Amino acid sequence: MEAGPSIPSQDTMGDAKALKELVERMAMALVDSPDQVTVDATEEDTAMVLRLRVAPSDVGRVIGKQGRTAKAMRTVLHAIAARSKRRAVLEILE
Repeated sequence: MEAGPSIPSQDTMGDAKALKELVERMAMALVDSPDQVTVDATEEDTAMVLRLRVAPSDVGRVIGKQGRTAKAMRTVLHAIAARSKRRAVLEILE
């Protein structure tokens, strides 16, 4: 017996919105200018790409020493995305 196409357990748009909100909240907690935090989510061939923009003076805060803060944010993002069997990529734009 052959299985039919798999049906996603959660809505793709709902996942994108949840991941976008997660990244926004993490970034806003780190920066001095939370009003300048923006996240753009786009669906690409292999993954959901989230592009984070912050004020130029806050880029260092989001990246952290030796990239530790950015790595931690990506780890949380990957864990949440994996729960819905998806792949997510976080890009921090300057």
